[in-house]
Amino acid sequence: MKIVKLRAFMTQDGERPRVILAIDTDEGITGWGECYNHGPDRALVPVLDYLAQYLEGQDPRRIEFLMQLMMQHARFPPGAIGLAAMSAIDHCLWDIAAKALGVPVYQLLGGHVRDRVRVYAGIYTAPDVAHARDVMAAWHESWGVDAFKLSPYRIDIHAHRWGEVVRSSADYFRQIREAVGHDIAFDAHAKIFEPKLAAQLGNALAPYDPLFFEEPLRPENMEAWGDLNRQTHCVLATGESLYNRYEFLRLLQVKGADIIQPDICVVGGLLEMRKIAALAEAHYVTVAPHNPMGPLATAVNLHFCAAQTNFKILEYRLPNAGAIPAQASVMHGNSIGGAHYVVDPYIPREGYLDLRPDRPGWGVEIDEDYLASDNYVRWDRKVPTRPDGSTAFM
Repeated sequence: MKIVKLRAFMTQDGERPRVILAIDTDEGITGWGECYNHGPDRALVPVLDYLAQYLEGQDPRRIEFLMQLMMQHARFPPGAIGLAAMSAIDHCLWDIAAKALGVPVYQLLGGHVRDRVRVYAGIYTAPDVAHARDVMAAWHESWGVDAFKLSPYRIDIHAHRWGEVVRSSADYFRQIREAVGHDIAFDAHAKIFEPKLAAQLGNALAPYDPLFFEEPLRPENMEAWGDLNRQTHCVLATGESLYNRYEFLRLLQVKGADIIQPDICVVGGLLEMRKIAALAEAHYVTVAPHNPMGPLATAVNLHFCAAQTNFKILEYRLPNAGAIPAQASVMHGNSIGGAHYVVDPYIPREGYLDLRPDRPGWGVEIDEDYLASDNYVRWDRKVPTRPDGSTAFM
């Protein structure tokens, strides 16, 4: 079997852009993958075109060899764009290898260690406790989801005294905890610069039993994460902004997290994700993959989670959902409004994604006609501004 062509598509999922990759083979098998693209997404297509020259004519089942070949041609370690492109290529190669054997991808990883994969939903626009409770109730009623992630901030963290930020956040979590019995995590979005302030917020939330306290600090200083974890009395999670096993190894060596959150569309794909998870397992740390992308990325994550012993919980976003809370209150059953490029996305049932043992590869069908149309939408990150006019972390 030989690779004959790479085809990249720029499309959308709700209000977010997506970059989808197909790799075709001379035996008629096509593999599918998804890039991480919350950045300069138009830069991904020429990178994929460039990498194609190293892949065409190669056996797609030599996954380790081909990933190493691309890495070595990069000369210097690739950054966000290079690794996002390589991630999608990795996804395609696994999909092809599994389809060639007629088995799900997780069977190539040693088989599934669990029968279904638990998910949590992110809720970031609920303005008050009552609304947050109603959105969680809608998710639970429709799909059985009983784990959620919210932002802890109730006021502008740059325009108010920090003690008031902490007090309002803790009071909000207390009210949420009294209103619902679900697992609740808090995502601080790497907005805090000073580790001691991050510890103060985490410790204020700790009495109300958060599922985890996510990424309060920027990712660059690993030692600061070790100090933060020693000062914080709740479960600390981070890793969505880290790129490879070496960065995660540094984080784990300083005991900087209780849960790591690598992104399978960022780190180089499933192969690298497994190596990162093995390092975490040796440090008694669990893995809760970062997964804000589309339904194809969710399918890839499902197979990783199914076969990974130290898996914790998977972030989940409804296909083509736009703003999750606004949609969740009106969606029921499997009526998602169309996932567009994925015909049959994985949808939660009783709070879990079910495996599809009778479906080879990632277990989903891709709508190539939809991908061939012009469905790209631009999306930009909203960078916060401090009262003095300087930009703040996001």
